[in-house]
Amino acid sequence: MASRKAGTQRKAAAKRAQRGSSNVFSMFEQSQIQEFKEAFSCIDQNRDGIIGKSDLRETYGQLGKMNVKDEELEEMLKEGKGPINFTVFLTLFGEKLSGTDPEDTILAAFKLFDPNASGYVNKDEFKQLLMTQADKFSSEEVEQMFALAPIDVAGNIDYKSLCYIITHGDEKED
Repeated sequence: MASRKAGTQRKAAAKRAQRGSSNVFSMFEQSQIQEFKEAFSCIDQNRDGIIGKSDLRETYGQLGKMNVKDEELEEMLKEGKGPINFTVFLTLFGEKLSGTDPEDTILAAFKLFDPNASGYVNKDEFKQLLMTQADKFSSEEVEQMFALAPIDVAGNIDYKSLCYIITHGDEKED
């Protein structure tokens, strides 16, 4: 009974992972997908269609790194939010290659600059922060971002719309 329940849970997790990333194949050209399939096959050492901790450990061993900590491997596997089949593997690479964080992460960052929860941040104040804090933007980089940003007549950025543009692209580009 316990093994049947575990099997059902694995199948449900795999379906959730597949549902959440069904459009991932449109992100890549067919030749890229084939390269990812080859890489997946190299990592999936036991050929069960799922990348697990033992697969990662063995892959690291083949690359000459023998003393990989379990915690490090577990952190890698957590990125998949479930079993790492080929679709999840492709999704992870798509996220990494697109260079953007998930929309909710970007939205949460903007909310830090919006204590009144208005959905807007002041353009001039935000520009000042971008050019003086952390990974400083140049004035050209700020202007490139503002060219895409929905800014109202009062000089406020609709950051919810900007987050959507960052993660999904600007419909004007199509």
